[in-house]
Amino acid sequence: MRRLFRRLSLLALLALLPAAAQAGVTLVIDGVGDDLKGAVTSAVELSQYATREVSDAQVRRLYARAPDQVRAALRPYGYYEASVDGDLQPVGKDWRVTLHVKPGEPVKITEVHVSLGDTAAAIGPIRRAQRAIERLKGQTLNHGVYDAARDALSGQLTAHGFLGAKLVTHRVEVTRASHSVVVRLAWETGPRYRFGQVQFEGSQFRKGFLDRYVPFKPGDYFSQDQLLDLQQALNGADYFSVVNVLPDVDDAKDGTVTVKVELVPAKRTVYTGGPFIGTDTGFGLRGGVTRRWVNNRGHTWKNELVVAQRLKTLSTLYSIPLPGRNQRSLNFGANYRDADTDTSQSRTLELVGNEARLWHGWTRTLGAHALIGTFTVGKRGNEPDNAPGIEHGRSKLLFAEASLARKKGDNPTFVRKGWSVSFAARSTGGTLLSDTRFTQLTADAKWIRAFKGRNRLILRGSAGITSTGDFSALPPQLRFFAGGDRSVRGYGFQSIGPKNSYGRVIGGRNLLVASTEVEHYFTKNWGMAAFVDAGNAFSGTDYRPKIGAGLGVRWLSPVGMIRVDLGKPVHNPDRHGIELHIVIGPDL
Repeated sequence: MRRLFRRLSLLALLALLPAAAQAGVTLVIDGVGDDLKGAVTSAVELSQYATREVSDAQVRRLYARAPDQVRAALRPYGYYEASVDGDLQPVGKDWRVTLHVKPGEPVKITEVHVSLGDTAAAIGPIRRAQRAIERLKGQTLNHGVYDAARDALSGQLTAHGFLGAKLVTHRVEVTRASHSVVVRLAWETGPRYRFGQVQFEGSQFRKGFLDRYVPFKPGDYFSQDQLLDLQQALNGADYFSVVNVLPDVDDAKDGTVTVKVELVPAKRTVYTGGPFIGTDTGFGLRGGVTRRWVNNRGHTWKNELVVAQRLKTLSTLYSIPLPGRNQRSLNFGANYRDADTDTSQSRTLELVGNEARLWHGWTRTLGAHALIGTFTVGKRGNEPDNAPGIEHGRSKLLFAEASLARKKGDNPTFVRKGWSVSFAARSTGGTLLSDTRFTQLTADAKWIRAFKGRNRLILRGSAGITSTGDFSALPPQLRFFAGGDRSVRGYGFQSIGPKNSYGRVIGGRNLLVASTEVEHYFTKNWGMAAFVDAGNAFSGTDYRPKIGAGLGVRWLSPVGMIRVDLGKPVHNPDRHGIELHIVIGPDL
């Protein structure tokens, strides 16, 4: 037992000896700003020994090498004449190293010569990349900035079909005496390649069907952007679980690139369902069945049932893709809707038929709607239907609709830079098969931009105008109301609008709503928001915007963005209290 105790004591003593002998290095660098201090510190080997054991001999050897390391670290930033001296002082068992740096006068780019050839230089993106290099003239030489600009030009040459382009001249001539730099770059671009045939492998559709998603024709100039468009179009079609677009650049013959597309079909039938909650709809359940392809011609069939506290819908939509490269399709659907808002109730059946296609980058839809149903407007809560001032109606409308929509975002889950715009026009053919005539125009827009790291600015707006012979014959979904999660927060869903003589909100002919929101994220997934919304539904020119403001919480959850907002009416003596708003869904 005594022998065991002695061995344990000896091991404990040995374990303490390295700690007692350990010495660290404190490195101090002055004479340069924060923008250069990080690069200099990383380049000096002594910085690696702040918490590592180092001997006296090592410290002195590393200290002797430090000036050369500092000068080498400053050259990429244009400082070729830096001078360095310093102090090496023991502090107890540690060391303190101070390096005094004089970076000197930086060298500046005085001449830039870029040679490409007329064919390549005439292409817009390539020309802009060339000008980005030429704009370096007059600036301090920064090798990182210069390398990025040079590589960007090489990348644009490849992206626009100059697949054999070679950088044959690459010189950065530094004259220290005059602190000047001459940049000389020259490419041999070679021929511009063109697209050949697109070969689809693994498709479940008949030959030729997928040509509708190809944004180029054989013989068009090669473009990486169009390959990306092809990838995104096939992914967006929802037919495939795997899409690999592979241009055969290595085996391009006669300047023609064959494109191979590897596909793996997705699950053919998809069942969806589950609970959801929204302030406008209340708690509910959603279930759906989607047949991603009905046959080898790519027909699709979607069905959905929603049962919520204030909304019940049953919808079906059948789509038939049409030949052509603009993703044309014929769509036929039916939708039964039972909606109950703060101001209206409606039960309607709507039949829809339209043609959709890509049109100059927009999604264009042209079609017709047949709508029948009953409704009440102006009802408050659970009061009886025969209460004074409640308006009852029955709708029968046949109208045409045309719409344009477009959106662009850098990330579908969390947009840092993006926008969406949509326009719609609806009109009856007079009173043909309709209880009244009407014409309606609407516009919606949203703009998102990140700034200063974890912040986002979100701007949103909606506008609408209606001309009708008999406004009382229009159902609630064709009238304009304001208020709710996606309108003026601080007010209930569709609780704002013109009132009848009994003081009941009945909706308006026109709409104008705008919103400004700022978000700040504390972590990758959690943040808060502050917002101000303003707007109203109105008739004629009597526009008196209602204002709501408040704060919210943002959570980027596994199922998407969840927004919880608390809004309050501003400067409204008739409305008090705080309104809760909950929205789950994508940014755009």
